[in-house]
Amino acid sequence: MIQKIKPMIKQMVLTAISLFTIIKASAQTGGNTVYNFLNLVPNARIAALGGYAPAVRDHDLNMGLINPALLNKEMDKQLVFNYLNYVSGINYGMVGYGFDKERYGTFAIGMQYISYGKFIEADETSIQTGTFTGGEYALGIGWGYRIDSIFTIGAQLKPVYSAISTYNSFGLAFDIGGAFIHPNKLFTASFAARNIGAQIKPYHLDNKEPIPLNIEIGLTQKLKHVPIRFNLIATNLQRPKLSYTDSVNEVKIDPLTNQALPPGKKYSENIMRHFVFGAEFLITKNLNLRLSYNYNRRKDLAIPTRTGLSGFAFGAGIKITKFTIAYSHSFYHLAGGTDLLSLSMNMNDFSRKRASQ
Repeated sequence: MIQKIKPMIKQMVLTAISLFTIIKASAQTGGNTVYNFLNLVPNARIAALGGYAPAVRDHDLNMGLINPALLNKEMDKQLVFNYLNYVSGINYGMVGYGFDKERYGTFAIGMQYISYGKFIEADETSIQTGTFTGGEYALGIGWGYRIDSIFTIGAQLKPVYSAISTYNSFGLAFDIGGAFIHPNKLFTASFAARNIGAQIKPYHLDNKEPIPLNIEIGLTQKLKHVPIRFNLIATNLQRPKLSYTDSVNEVKIDPLTNQALPPGKKYSENIMRHFVFGAEFLITKNLNLRLSYNYNRRKDLAIPTRTGLSGFAFGAGIKITKFTIAYSHSFYHLAGGTDLLSLSMNMNDFSRKRASQ
């Protein structure tokens, strides 16, 4: 079977490379890409762990929808719903379904969407002429395959459609991923290159814009005798600098001492911006608690004189009979945070119930 799958892997890699060559990477992080909803936090578990999928290969389909290398047979016939009432009346969510085909791997279909709501339309003289709406959608078709007992690979194709008032755009994104699972099942490492691709049909003729590429590496370590799993995620590795200012001569001020930071600390701060730290407390088989710290989010959104809990997030997951419910709260700014709710179920559980009756 491995011999049969090798041509598919080769074709997948060649496709990814060809798509990658049309990406024009940039050092800054805001305002220079389209379809940025692709990088929004997709579900409550990931939100509670800092906003990026950790290297966890378990039964949760939400992980496989972000990194297809984490798809596995335990996700067969699993259905997930995720909803976020975002800031300013914006609604965002994701639905997904997974199914396993044994020899050929595990597949998943997901729909990610964002609705920006209704806006007032006006002309150049500020006279209102009506209203308009906006929304964006991405259909994900993913595949994950276990090469042997420790290595897995995956890929996902994502057509993207965006419509804002009378303007619309179409793009094509591609995700690839890989994972290593240690034989002791306690350590996992993963790699994902997300949103490789391009805008096919721009909003304006001959004005194509890049889409938000994100390269991530995740490390997860579960303690052998303590029910805790630690996560370390390195994000946006394709961007050397994540701050909004590119000048290498920029003078940074320490908010505690109000003194200029020495050059060494500037570089160490930029390195820290790439990392997200998280932990899952596995209280019981059916109850997990989660906590994380996103340094880059804190540096971007915290007020220097009142940092509060910006950058932190927490959440919990609980299984009740055949349903798993997850909740998270992410602290963005003193003005407020976001609450995300996720629901998942495995249709096999309902089939077994009917068979036993």
